[in-house]
Amino acid sequence: MNHLLIRSLDFLLAGPRWALRIWRRSLLLRVTATTLVLSTIVMAALGFSLLSRVTSGLLDAKDRASVGEAAAGLVEAQRVMDAADTGATTPSAARLVDSVVTTLAARAGSPGTFDVILLSSGQVPDAPERGTNLVSVASVPTELRTAVTDSKRQSWTYTDIKSLDGGSTPGLVVGGPLVIPTVGDYELYYLFPLTQEQQTLDLVRGAVVVTGLLLIGLLALVAGLITRQVVVPVRAAARTALRFSDGYLSERIKVKGEDDLARLAGAFNDMAASIARQIKQLEGLSRVQRRFVSDVSHELRTPLTTIRMAADVMFEERASFDGPTARAAELLQAQLDRFESLLVDLLEISRFDAGAAVLEADPFDLYALVARVIDSATPLAARSGVPLRLHARDEPRLIYADSRRIDRVIRNLVGNAIEHGNERGVDVTIGFGDDAAAVTVRDYGVGLRPGESSLVFNRFWRADPARARTTGGSGLGLAIALEDARLHGGWLEAWGEPRLGACFRLTLPLSVRGTFAASPLDLFPEDSAPTPVRSAKNVEVG
Repeated sequence: MNHLLIRSLDFLLAGPRWALRIWRRSLLLRVTATTLVLSTIVMAALGFSLLSRVTSGLLDAKDRASVGEAAAGLVEAQRVMDAADTGATTPSAARLVDSVVTTLAARAGSPGTFDVILLSSGQVPDAPERGTNLVSVASVPTELRTAVTDSKRQSWTYTDIKSLDGGSTPGLVVGGPLVIPTVGDYELYYLFPLTQEQQTLDLVRGAVVVTGLLLIGLLALVAGLITRQVVVPVRAAARTALRFSDGYLSERIKVKGEDDLARLAGAFNDMAASIARQIKQLEGLSRVQRRFVSDVSHELRTPLTTIRMAADVMFEERASFDGPTARAAELLQAQLDRFESLLVDLLEISRFDAGAAVLEADPFDLYALVARVIDSATPLAARSGVPLRLHARDEPRLIYADSRRIDRVIRNLVGNAIEHGNERGVDVTIGFGDDAAAVTVRDYGVGLRPGESSLVFNRFWRADPARARTTGGSGLGLAIALEDARLHGGWLEAWGEPRLGACFRLTLPLSVRGTFAASPLDLFPEDSAPTPVRSAKNVEVG
């Protein structure tokens, strides 16, 4: 269930992750999208401002015209009412109301620009009320009627003009008081539909939207074209730089024009040419150095062989010498051994430098090989007071590798651990995974200072140059061990902390140059105490 949920989440997040990756990697997309978004915001603000000003202008003009027309109509209606009340015979209330509405409706023209409603203020029961074009009384808001009757002045408001057939349109309603003789107080309302103004606003709004979209598209296109002029040369420079870093030292950027990008390309080409010259010089010096080391190593073997023969004779006859001479023969033998080991290491490292090192792979038992190494190192460990312990986390398995080179790596790691360890001993652990095998060698001695874990594999590097070696050595052991691990497609890593000891981990594929994702053993211990080995077979050696 959890696995299905994780896969579902990964599927849902795949799209956003892909978009985010494209967004981060494409400068052209970021600039174009940013320009598009900002242009949209600016155009929206400008369009809103323009529509607001146009709407305000149209409504202000409509207000002035409508209020003026309503005021003139109200005067005309009052004049008609006053003229009707001049004789002994006064028309009926219905005829008066009809005459007012008819007179005012004639002023609207054809088609009518407004409608009229004449409503009674409620002082006379069943007072007649009239309107034009089937306009509903509900078109006049109650608040407006209250304002007209209370203030006895002209008032207006915006509302929906409704008809008796159910239709509705936005409009402006202007009302004022009117006195009809023999009937009482009335309210005269002019209803001005805003249909024409609404059409004008719709036309302006459509023009603004279309123009804004066109401008946004053109701005995005222009931004894309302008950005492309910068991005394309930058991408070309990046590709050239990548090929240059891959070793194609003749790669250069094409210089076009005399602008800033052209100057950048020229500066890059000058830098690339300078780096190429320096690399070639260094390669030449490196070849000379490797050739010198190889030649010197080979040339020294012949006189060394002669000296070795003489030293062996002197060493065998040392019993017949006096004390100082016998001691000199022993020292000569020991230093010749060290010198010969140095020559062997120099020859080996020169093979790695020249790319002439080859693997002679065969299947072998890694556990048995490590056990033999520990057996041979037991006398030295006993003299140094450093116990050796071998741990196996899994059943022994065969690996396919160069057993001679792996033996040399393990011997070097165990010898270093004995030299730098203490009475807490050295733990050698073997572990196997599905596609890799690993050996860790952990001591509890002086350890490594910060940053030294990456320096221990440098040639002739020593953590404390003033400290004398107790087991000899050429200073090339860990460098050769690292090259042996790389030759197999494996890892050789180091960890250490002051006074907590050090740990070296060799990880090898089960087959030569096979692939693996992780090491079966941990490089970093959980604490300063010896790392506990769970379900392990412990073998005490010595």
